[in-house]
Amino acid sequence: MSNSSMAPMLAQRMAQSQAYWQTEAGRALWETQRACLGALVEGRKGGHSLEMSMGPALMTMSAIPHMIRWAPTRALAVSSSSLVCPPGQLALPDRCIDTMVLHHWLEHVPDAHYTLQEAARVTADNGVLVLFGFNPISVSGITQRWRKKQAQFPWNGRWRSANRLRDWLAFVDFEVERVDYYCFRGLVNAKCGEPWEAWGRRHNLPLGEGYMIQAQRRQRHAPIQRVKFGLRAPVSSSTLGATRTGASARYQLSEQCRQKKDSERE
Repeated sequence: MSNSSMAPMLAQRMAQSQAYWQTEAGRALWETQRACLGALVEGRKGGHSLEMSMGPALMTMSAIPHMIRWAPTRALAVSSSSLVCPPGQLALPDRCIDTMVLHHWLEHVPDAHYTLQEAARVTADNGVLVLFGFNPISVSGITQRWRKKQAQFPWNGRWRSANRLRDWLAFVDFEVERVDYYCFRGLVNAKCGEPWEAWGRRHNLPLGEGYMIQAQRRQRHAPIQRVKFGLRAPVSSSTLGATRTGASARYQLSEQCRQKKDSERE
């Protein structure tokens, strides 16, 4: 799919998702996601962050001074500093972002691998890459398999498990540090119930409606160069002049001579 045809499609997906975030269920999910992300980024004081979000901004609690929001088209840009470009071709240099957030876009872009690869490329060595996704083995995810395909968000996306994204991250040389599951609720519950939420979050059960993956770049250790000495051949014991075997033979010979002299004196 060309960039010119992809931008309107992504803009339509983003516009359709806004209705969900205005519902009670959407607001409850967003508040839970923001609480999970806040615990991670509140203490980070890096220079730049980039948020590619399907919903309202999540990084409002961060102390990072320069926060960038991505938009598929100029019409959806929230400010003059928004980044407008294809998701698989981010107009940023390598390893310049301290906190990179991908919020549900991997479920809606046609080439999700390229989007993740670009997000990994711009994340700094000491930065963090955060992925939000809907859990396919939650109550909602299992129901999605049995219901007819719907055009509304979030049912129109391709839900992938956290383990699948773990494999994708390993391919771009990132390793998962933590996976947090959240929003434990049934089909008839709009809010994430406090008793179930506290119990599910405490044990981090993989049954929450969504998950947050925290990943960092794998650290490559510098190669160790061993010192090579200039000896071309192994040193022979006979070339050193004295060995344990030679010393023992000389001792035996001198002892025999002493005994012979003692016998002659007698």
